[in-house]
Amino acid sequence: MTEWSEKCKVIRHYDRIAEIYESQYAEEQTAKLNVILHNLELDEESLILDVGCGTGVLLPFVARAKLVVGIDISSKLLQKAKQHAKRALNTHLICADSDHLPIQDRVFNMVFAITLLQNIPNPLTTLEEVKRTSKERTVIAVTALKKQFSKRRFTELLENARLEVLSLRTDEKLKDIIAICQTQRNQ
Repeated sequence: MTEWSEKCKVIRHYDRIAEIYESQYAEEQTAKLNVILHNLELDEESLILDVGCGTGVLLPFVARAKLVVGIDISSKLLQKAKQHAKRALNTHLICADSDHLPIQDRVFNMVFAITLLQNIPNPLTTLEEVKRTSKERTVIAVTALKKQFSKRRFTELLENARLEVLSLRTDEKLKDIIAICQTQRNQ
């Protein structure tokens, strides 16, 4: 199967479950975000990219940021995300492929890639694209589904992406491994 046909399969899947996504996954997503955000400092000057934003579960948590851009490949999930973004004039949603982000280089100082990597044919390509859009020393919160990534494989992926891992958490209550990383100087 080609990479694009794999992505089309993901699009069809998420378009099909968009209406019920939050009833199935919002609790788990919120639990992951609470763990992640407990360790991060958000402020009014934050420029945030949410790659694989889905229905926009993160958006209310980061509403006070200067700019929030949510990107997802599923247009139906983005329609749901619009409900979370309604009142936030600082939030923009884009339907795009995470391997080809329509974003200039070095824009964001905080990036989220939550529950994304298991849906991507080549996660390293995605992480490299995330780095391209990130400023120097950008904090990147990324998760990996434990069913598809061992802790070792996930760590190797982050190292291959040349991300500095600040913390790695494998909370038994969560289905994902959570990494807080940072882009290196002069990436």
